[in-house]
Amino acid sequence: MTIKRVIIAQHERALVWKNKTFAGVLEPGKHWLIAPFSDVAIQLQDLTVPEFDHPRVDFMLKEAQPLMERYFDIVELTDNEAGLVYKNGKLAGVLAPGKRQLYWKGPIEVKIEKIDISQDVDVPARVAKLLARASQPLLTRANEAISSIEVPDTSVALLVVDGKFTRLLEPGLHAFWKFQRTVKVELVDRRVQTMEVSGQDILTRDKVSLRVNLTALWQVEDVVLARSALQNFVEFVYKELQFALREAIGSRTLDELLGAKGELDREIQGSARIKIEQHGIRLASVGIKDVILPGEMKEILNRVVEAEKVAQANLIKRREETAATRSLLNTARLMEENPTLLRLKELETLEKVTEKVDKLTVFGGLDGVLKDMVRIQVPAT
Repeated sequence: MTIKRVIIAQHERALVWKNKTFAGVLEPGKHWLIAPFSDVAIQLQDLTVPEFDHPRVDFMLKEAQPLMERYFDIVELTDNEAGLVYKNGKLAGVLAPGKRQLYWKGPIEVKIEKIDISQDVDVPARVAKLLARASQPLLTRANEAISSIEVPDTSVALLVVDGKFTRLLEPGLHAFWKFQRTVKVELVDRRVQTMEVSGQDILTRDKVSLRVNLTALWQVEDVVLARSALQNFVEFVYKELQFALREAIGSRTLDELLGAKGELDREIQGSARIKIEQHGIRLASVGIKDVILPGEMKEILNRVVEAEKVAQANLIKRREETAATRSLLNTARLMEENPTLLRLKELETLEKVTEKVDKLTVFGGLDGVLKDMVRIQVPAT
């Protein structure tokens, strides 16, 4: 026989096994065990960790039910229940459906809130934020139990459970149980989107190859309709704009295209809108950004434009010369009919000449200046 002393601290309990059979629980204090040393085993348990996990827990509950209920809170969940674990009044964990968990009765008060998840996929709003934004170690347990998403105020989300669309989610935080189901959330931006359809090589009706860049503004209006009809919103809008652009440019010559850009924008928008808006997407506006010509065609057009501008300049020059000649003719007729006007013109000419003369010697006084310095011989009629 062997006498064995065991000291149990205030925060501890000890499981006693005799001949590999559960024999009881030792509370804090000194204990003397009298038995063959090899037949007695002591397992110390720290009560600051209230969860009790033991490989023989099923046997212990079956063979010593009253004793186990004295020292443990026994929690058993059905297949349709999840458990919220509170320690000293604070949310500390989540139990999966069908789980059995034992907690030591001791310094940490443990309470379990059972929640039926068979009908409602939503995590209660009062704990959704606590689980979705928890810190470790609760965060790890929460991520195993729930799926959360924060929908911004510029978007809307679609909730899909087990492959079936359930409902739209408005802006805000949402959390859903992942137990026994597959939860998927699809986020859709409700703001006006910009799309660039760039680098499209297209032939005009007169077989000129162009590279065209297009800009469009679009917005998802009916999210449910768009999702049910389209696999990819962006790809669908892009393709329809491509088709409308090719159709509009292919039906015009180069001159028509360059001369009616605004009409082209309206035609592309009208053509694409019919197909796009029937799927819940609004096409706000469409505009051609750039029309890029091949190098050879660009040189030809530059020469054409240069020739047109030269011709316009020559025409304007001829008009100005004709107008100047006509003005001189009218002036000559007036001076011929009015000697005083002729003399004023003589004095005006004299003034211009004297501006460029450094020194001027005058003979005959002022009368000589006025009458004899400049004389214009009027031809006899």
